[in-house]
Amino acid sequence: MSESYDFLFKFLVIGSAGTGKSCILHQFIESKFKQDSNHTIGVEFGSKIINAGGKSVKLQIWDTAGQERFRSVTRSYYRGAAGALLVYDITSRETYNALTKWLTDARTLASPNIVIILCGNKKDLDADREVTFLEASRFAQENEMMFLETSALTGENVEEAFLKCARSILNKIELGELDPERMGSGIQYGDSTLRKVTRPPVRSTQQCPC
Repeated sequence: MSESYDFLFKFLVIGSAGTGKSCILHQFIESKFKQDSNHTIGVEFGSKIINAGGKSVKLQIWDTAGQERFRSVTRSYYRGAAGALLVYDITSRETYNALTKWLTDARTLASPNIVIILCGNKKDLDADREVTFLEASRFAQENEMMFLETSALTGENVEEAFLKCARSILNKIELGELDPERMGSGIQYGDSTLRKVTRPPVRSTQQCPC
């Protein structure tokens, strides 16, 4: 039996090596912690159907390797992504300092309209924290991103991160800021009847002179 969903969104999980990206994806898909996690080689893939904003949304999630030597491979997967989790490790200042580089890549290679949520992972290791909640929150605000601290170990805020990102994309579709019909939007209709329903309303002919 084929899966039924309203929309399909292409998602990325990006960030430096060792931040727990694969563990976040595994926790989201399987609802358990990935014990024997090695560094991702190239790209790994997972998918899950969620309910967001009253719509059924299938997330196609590409978990990219964080190591520099795989960068040329992983960058090709950015194209046409609608959403991304940008992950750093709250116990590693180095992974936090690399965020600007990852953010630039996402907005340049995927789409300027990509919806990104910043995830400070390893919240369970609060005693070893090197990055404060406040400074990361400020960084997210300055760069127009949502922000959550997550724990791939306990599952805290992992599902919420994906849901928040998906809700934001749905909101942009409803407002007409994102068009699922546009090539490379990272969004597809699952149910063809939605095409008529979700199209933004026709603008009034009395337009502002600007």
